[in-house]
Amino acid sequence: MDQQVTPAGSATRPPLSKWEFIALCASLMAVNALAIDVMLPALQQIGASLGVEDENRRQLVISAYIGGMGIATLVFGPLSDRFGRRIPLIGGLAVYVIAAFAAALSRDFTLLLVLRFVQGFGAASTRVIAVSVIRDVFGGRAMAEVMSLVFMVFMAVPIVAPTLGQGIMLVSGWPWIFVMMAVLTLVVLGWTAMRLPETLHEEYRRPFTLRSTIEGFRVVLTTRASICYTLALTAIFGALFGFINSAQQIYQDVYGVSEWFPLLFAAVAGMMAVSSFLNSQLVGRFGMRRLSHGALIGFIAVNAVAFALSLAAPVPLWAFTGLYCIAMVQFSWIGANFNSLAMEPLGHVAGTASSVQGFIQTVFAGLLGALIGLAFDGTIVPLAAGYFVTSVVALVLVLLAEHGRLFRQINPRV
Repeated sequence: MDQQVTPAGSATRPPLSKWEFIALCASLMAVNALAIDVMLPALQQIGASLGVEDENRRQLVISAYIGGMGIATLVFGPLSDRFGRRIPLIGGLAVYVIAAFAAALSRDFTLLLVLRFVQGFGAASTRVIAVSVIRDVFGGRAMAEVMSLVFMVFMAVPIVAPTLGQGIMLVSGWPWIFVMMAVLTLVVLGWTAMRLPETLHEEYRRPFTLRSTIEGFRVVLTTRASICYTLALTAIFGALFGFINSAQQIYQDVYGVSEWFPLLFAAVAGMMAVSSFLNSQLVGRFGMRRLSHGALIGFIAVNAVAFALSLAAPVPLWAFTGLYCIAMVQFSWIGANFNSLAMEPLGHVAGTASSVQGFIQTVFAGLLGALIGLAFDGTIVPLAAGYFVTSVVALVLVLLAEHGRLFRQINPRV
């Protein structure tokens, strides 16, 4: 793990170690996770403060952010393929920080949603460019290993974010959550500006024109394996967003344990972080397809059990938490590997590929998650149904990508 990451164009900056590179990419991805999960304990207080009585409507604080991020992914990919990774990334982080500070001053719910949309717009740079940077430097199983370690940090954020948000509200109020986000992202922005080298090689730079952009989109959308794995991961992310949107209401209204919400949410997220680390250790030996296809089958089985139990009778809290902890172990093995499998054939258009994939995953998964969250009816049935249906859809898409055969070993690298 002592490999160094050197600039693509010049050697004006000291090279990053592999661990610093992973830590920086993980911090960029964590900016997104923090902006979503730290808000969960604050939704009730925000609604009360800004006069929003409909509890389901309060979820729009999450959905607006996801919507802005999803749309902006189509912008940052082509920009980063033309101008390099650094400038668009730093610009996006700056937009995020400004929007977060402004949201802290907002006293109108509609304005808050607009600023959350803008914050998500800026955050799209981290989602798109972090993946592009990793693909610039690594490929095959090595990329999956790095992505797993990045996902480990990304998944660890939900362990502490709700507790952090709840702690801030105990001593002040929800606006200070936005101040905290802005300050932490300023630190990441400074780290990025000082240490991240330009990883896009000159021969891969593409002109920033409508024709070039459309051609790049065409390549991504017509590469069978890439688009099928992207859509499969979108379905899985839709289930996750459904859990994020409705978790606070489930723990409060169904189980009456709102005070334990951060801890129970952290238990589920913690399993995802541990699983991501295990994937990074195993993917080099077994390959992305074997691990992710096996995990998807396990994911479907767990979701089928949860759905059946939810239809039969009220599911006890211990069973609900246990089942979704097991499901999230599978989710982590699916997420990092599907993402790497989708990016593997598209190294020559990594920025545009990450852009299109990020748009599809964020917007459509966000819509799926919003539908699951808005369907909350005082039981866990909508969530369980959402998990089961999306996992079956993902399996169909993987079979399309693999011409009907799972666990294929096409290339020793993948």
